[in-house]
Amino acid sequence: MATIEECRDALERLAEHLAGASGEFRAAAAPDRSLSCHLTDLGVTFVGHLREGTIQDVRTVQDVPERRAEIGLEMTGDDLIALVDGRLNFARAWASGRVRLQASLRDVLRLRSLL
Repeated sequence: MATIEECRDALERLAEHLAGASGEFRAAAAPDRSLSCHLTDLGVTFVGHLREGTIQDVRTVQDVPERRAEIGLEMTGDDLIALVDGRLNFARAWASGRVRLQASLRDVLRLRSLL
């Protein structure tokens, strides 16, 4: 089972990928959206902002925050790490229910190219 620190490291790697992106990939990460990633097995949620192509202001909160983010993900810590490392396909994980996503249709289409 992944630890909170390993999951935070995975999010930092994702943020680095976004910051170094260009073209279509960069455009997909451009909108300003609140973001949350609830880790069901660890009982914590990382919250932050997707802004100017980077993930900013990330903090950890216990359980699920009261305020819903514009883009909300829910999965296990192991699945988060596998997604970031490229070992888990986002579309398949989403279709099978391993990853839950709450977002507008436009944001879902943008996220496809990020994960």
